[in-house]
Amino acid sequence: MRGLLKLSGLIDAVNEGIGKLAYWLVLVAVIVSAANAVIRYGLNTSSNAWLELQWYLFSAVFLLCAGYTFLRNEHIRIDIVIGRFSKRVQAWVDIFGILVFMFPMTILIMVLSWPMFLDSYITHEMSSDAGGLIRWPAKILVPVGFFLLTAQGVSELIKRVAYLTGHRDEPGEKMHSHS
Repeated sequence: MRGLLKLSGLIDAVNEGIGKLAYWLVLVAVIVSAANAVIRYGLNTSSNAWLELQWYLFSAVFLLCAGYTFLRNEHIRIDIVIGRFSKRVQAWVDIFGILVFMFPMTILIMVLSWPMFLDSYITHEMSSDAGGLIRWPAKILVPVGFFLLTAQGVSELIKRVAYLTGHRDEPGEKMHSHS
Protein backbone atom coordinates (compact mmCIF):
# COMPACT_ATOMS: atom_id res chain seq x y z
CA MET A 1 0.00 0.00 0.00
CA ARG A 2 2.95 2.31 0.68
CA GLY A 3 3.95 2.24 -3.01
CA LEU A 4 0.39 3.03 -4.08
CA LEU A 5 0.25 5.96 -1.67
CA LYS A 6 3.50 7.27 -3.19
CA LEU A 7 1.90 6.98 -6.64
CA SER A 8 -1.12 8.83 -5.30
CA GLY A 9 1.16 11.58 -3.98
CA LEU A 10 2.89 11.86 -7.36
CA ILE A 11 -0.44 12.14 -9.20
CA ASP A 12 -1.60 14.75 -6.69
CA ALA A 13 1.62 16.74 -7.19
CA VAL A 14 1.27 16.67 -10.99
CA ASN A 15 -2.33 17.87 -10.89
CA GLU A 16 -1.47 20.49 -8.27
CA GLY A 17 1.32 21.81 -10.49
CA ILE A 18 -0.91 21.89 -13.55
CA GLY A 19 -3.60 23.67 -11.56
CA LYS A 20 -1.13 26.36 -10.52
CA LEU A 21 0.10 26.70 -14.09
CA ALA A 22 -3.49 27.24 -15.16
CA TYR A 23 -3.67 30.33 -12.97
CA TRP A 24 -1.22 31.87 -15.43
CA LEU A 25 -3.26 30.65 -18.40
CA VAL A 26 -6.24 32.54 -17.01
CA LEU A 27 -4.13 35.69 -16.83
CA VAL A 28 -2.95 35.20 -20.42
CA ALA A 29 -6.56 34.65 -21.53
CA VAL A 30 -7.64 37.88 -19.83
CA ILE A 31 -4.79 39.83 -21.45
CA VAL A 32 -5.52 38.36 -24.90
CA SER A 33 -9.23 39.07 -24.48
CA ALA A 34 -8.63 42.65 -23.35
CA ALA A 35 -6.11 43.33 -26.12
CA ASN A 36 -8.47 41.83 -28.69
CA ALA A 37 -11.32 44.03 -27.50
CA VAL A 38 -9.16 47.18 -27.57
CA ILE A 39 -7.91 46.39 -31.07
CA ARG A 40 -11.36 45.47 -32.33
CA TYR A 41 -13.17 48.53 -30.96
CA GLY A 42 -10.30 51.00 -30.89
CA LEU A 43 -8.74 50.24 -34.25
CA ASN A 44 -11.80 48.73 -35.92
CA THR A 45 -9.93 45.57 -36.91
CA SER A 46 -10.08 41.98 -35.78
CA SER A 47 -8.31 38.64 -36.15
CA ASN A 48 -9.84 35.19 -35.95
CA ALA A 49 -6.51 33.90 -34.64
CA TRP A 50 -6.84 36.03 -31.48
CA LEU A 51 -10.44 34.92 -30.96
CA GLU A 52 -9.42 31.29 -31.38
CA LEU A 53 -6.48 31.77 -29.01
CA GLN A 54 -8.97 32.91 -26.36
CA TRP A 55 -10.97 29.74 -27.02
CA TYR A 56 -7.84 27.57 -26.80
CA LEU A 57 -6.81 29.14 -23.49
CA PHE A 58 -10.28 28.71 -22.00
CA SER A 59 -10.30 25.08 -23.17
CA ALA A 60 -6.87 24.49 -21.65
CA VAL A 61 -7.95 25.86 -18.28
CA PHE A 62 -11.21 23.91 -18.28
CA LEU A 63 -9.80 20.58 -19.47
CA LEU A 64 -6.39 20.56 -17.81
CA CYS A 65 -7.83 21.58 -14.44
CA ALA A 66 -10.44 18.83 -14.17
CA GLY A 67 -7.98 16.63 -12.25
CA TYR A 68 -6.90 19.58 -10.09
CA THR A 69 -10.54 20.34 -9.33
CA PHE A 70 -11.11 16.72 -8.30
CA LEU A 71 -7.99 16.80 -6.12
CA ARG A 72 -9.30 19.91 -4.34
CA ASN A 73 -12.76 18.32 -4.00
CA GLU A 74 -14.37 21.20 -5.86
CA HIS A 75 -16.51 19.13 -8.25
CA ILE A 76 -20.26 19.21 -7.87
CA ARG A 77 -21.30 16.44 -5.51
CA ILE A 78 -24.25 15.07 -3.60
CA ASP A 79 -22.91 16.24 -0.23
CA ILE A 80 -26.34 17.19 1.07
CA VAL A 81 -27.16 13.47 1.08
CA ILE A 82 -23.79 11.80 1.61
CA GLY A 83 -22.66 14.27 4.31
CA ARG A 84 -25.02 12.57 6.76
CA PHE A 85 -23.11 9.29 6.54
CA SER A 86 -19.95 8.22 8.33
CA LYS A 87 -16.55 8.76 6.69
CA ARG A 88 -16.36 5.02 5.97
CA VAL A 89 -19.68 5.04 4.09
CA GLN A 90 -18.61 8.20 2.26
CA ALA A 91 -15.38 6.45 1.22
CA TRP A 92 -17.37 3.47 -0.10
CA VAL A 93 -19.72 5.77 -2.03
CA ASP A 94 -16.70 7.54 -3.55
CA ILE A 95 -15.11 4.22 -4.54
CA PHE A 96 -18.36 3.11 -6.17
CA GLY A 97 -18.75 6.42 -8.01
CA ILE A 98 -15.16 6.44 -9.26
CA LEU A 99 -15.29 2.82 -10.48
CA VAL A 100 -18.82 2.73 -11.91
CA PHE A 101 -19.35 6.25 -13.21
CA MET A 102 -16.12 8.22 -13.48
CA PHE A 103 -13.66 5.70 -14.94
CA PRO A 104 -15.93 4.41 -17.72
CA MET A 105 -16.78 7.97 -18.79
CA THR A 106 -13.27 9.44 -18.61
CA ILE A 107 -11.63 6.45 -20.28
CA LEU A 108 -14.23 6.39 -23.05
CA ILE A 109 -13.79 10.09 -23.79
CA MET A 110 -10.00 9.74 -23.66
CA VAL A 111 -10.01 6.79 -26.06
CA LEU A 112 -12.53 8.33 -28.48
CA SER A 113 -10.83 11.73 -28.57
CA TRP A 114 -7.34 10.38 -29.34
CA PRO A 115 -8.07 9.47 -33.00
CA MET A 116 -9.63 12.92 -33.55
CA PHE A 117 -6.43 14.53 -32.29
CA LEU A 118 -4.24 12.23 -34.40
CA ASP A 119 -6.26 12.93 -37.54
CA SER A 120 -6.04 16.67 -36.90
CA TYR A 121 -2.29 16.46 -36.28
CA ILE A 122 -1.51 14.25 -39.29
CA THR A 123 -3.62 16.30 -41.71
CA HIS A 124 -2.45 19.64 -40.30
CA GLU A 125 -6.08 20.62 -39.82
CA MET A 126 -6.63 24.35 -39.85
CA SER A 127 -9.53 26.44 -38.70
CA SER A 128 -12.16 26.98 -41.37
CA ASP A 129 -12.19 30.67 -40.42
CA ALA A 130 -9.91 33.03 -42.33
CA GLY A 131 -6.70 33.61 -40.40
CA GLY A 132 -7.57 30.89 -37.89
CA LEU A 133 -5.17 28.64 -36.02
CA ILE A 134 -4.16 25.02 -36.42
CA ARG A 135 -6.62 22.74 -34.61
CA TRP A 136 -4.50 19.96 -33.11
CA PRO A 137 -3.34 21.95 -30.04
CA ALA A 138 -6.97 22.35 -28.99
CA LYS A 139 -7.79 18.74 -29.78
CA ILE A 140 -4.91 17.29 -27.73
CA LEU A 141 -6.35 19.03 -24.68
CA VAL A 142 -9.30 16.62 -24.59
CA PRO A 143 -7.42 13.32 -24.16
CA VAL A 144 -4.76 14.96 -21.95
CA GLY A 145 -7.38 16.59 -19.73
CA PHE A 146 -9.33 13.37 -19.35
CA PHE A 147 -6.10 11.45 -18.70
CA LEU A 148 -5.30 13.85 -15.85
CA LEU A 149 -8.82 13.44 -14.49
CA THR A 150 -8.58 9.64 -14.73
CA ALA A 151 -5.19 9.70 -13.02
CA GLN A 152 -6.62 11.81 -10.21
CA GLY A 153 -9.44 9.29 -9.95
CA VAL A 154 -6.80 6.59 -9.42
CA SER A 155 -5.20 8.73 -6.72
CA GLU A 156 -8.50 9.32 -4.95
CA LEU A 157 -9.35 5.61 -5.20
CA ILE A 158 -6.00 4.72 -3.60
CA LYS A 159 -6.61 7.20 -0.76
CA ARG A 160 -10.11 5.83 -0.08
CA VAL A 161 -8.91 2.21 -0.05
CA ALA A 162 -5.95 3.18 2.18
CA TYR A 163 -8.39 4.79 4.62
CA LEU A 164 -10.69 1.76 4.64
CA THR A 165 -7.77 -0.64 5.21
CA GLY A 166 -6.28 1.46 8.02
CA HIS A 167 -3.24 2.70 6.08
CA ARG A 168 -4.37 6.32 6.20
CA ASP A 169 -6.14 8.35 8.88
CA GLU A 170 -8.17 10.55 6.53
CA PRO A 171 -10.20 9.23 3.60
CA GLY A 172 -8.92 11.79 1.10
CA GLU A 173 -8.02 15.37 0.39
CA LYS A 174 -10.74 17.61 1.84
CA MET A 175 -13.23 14.76 1.53
CA HIS A 176 -16.75 16.14 1.35
CA SER A 177 -15.70 19.52 2.71
CA HIS A 178 -18.83 21.17 1.26
CA SER A 179 -21.30 19.25 3.41
